[in-house]
Amino acid sequence: MSAEPLSLPLLVDAEQLLPVLNHPLLRIVDLGKPRVYEQVHLPNALSLAPALLVRQEEHASGLLPDHEQLQQLLQTLAITPEHQVVVYDDEGGAWAGRLIWTLHILGFDKVSLLNGGIHSWLAKGLPTSSEVPSFAAVESFPPNPLNLELRITLDELTTILTEQPDAYNLWDCRTHGEYTGARLAARRGGHLPGAFHYEWNTMLDRQNNLCLRPLPEIMAELQQQGLNPQKPVIVYCQSHHRSGLAYVLARLFNWPVRAYDGAWSEWGNRLDTPIVTGEHPL
Repeated sequence: MSAEPLSLPLLVDAEQLLPVLNHPLLRIVDLGKPRVYEQVHLPNALSLAPALLVRQEEHASGLLPDHEQLQQLLQTLAITPEHQVVVYDDEGGAWAGRLIWTLHILGFDKVSLLNGGIHSWLAKGLPTSSEVPSFAAVESFPPNPLNLELRITLDELTTILTEQPDAYNLWDCRTHGEYTGARLAARRGGHLPGAFHYEWNTMLDRQNNLCLRPLPEIMAELQQQGLNPQKPVIVYCQSHHRSGLAYVLARLFNWPVRAYDGAWSEWGNRLDTPIVTGEHPL
């Protein structure tokens, strides 16, 4: 007899996850530091190295992995489309968001972010383990084409900036110094023309174990920075790590969203891409 289906929302709190911890179709993925995982993690959580989520090509350090690497990722996770995947990390959700974006591209829609990650779980005194689980291998590579509408390439982005500069919200998730160009993380500093700035960790409540702050507050602040909720969103950072959380937030608001995985490591290291330095005029 097969297990009852399990379905959780995109953002789950510890209290929502606790009752289904032992569900046979639940897969919990820990993207935190390996040394922390060895000591403490959620029961049955699988440790995943963030390196499995990125591919480097020339200067671009955070590209979507190739077919072989994606296959390895899914074999490591041992998931099928029937699985409910819950992802967490130890930094507030950036790497977890990157994995959620990757799984969405692969056609796995039953994926959730654990609000607050390991910090919130531990603060609430919920069950933990130091055991490393093992899962039976599954044939998990999806037969369907990748959903590449969730990413945007340098060429597509260049075309949009030239032909439809006002069609999208461009959300820069990096630090203020990176955005203005005061801090260099590539050959050239600055931001995409028309991009507004809202640093990814501004969304986190440091007084509440790195859970997301109330969504209406975040929405209001994004609009103050120049976001138009009626337009689709493109998120980026240096390598589509920090913008992983911005991707999840956009999905929580039901905004059409694409992630620029080439990110500033690609854009800023080229000499033929348009950039803007200084503040964004609101």
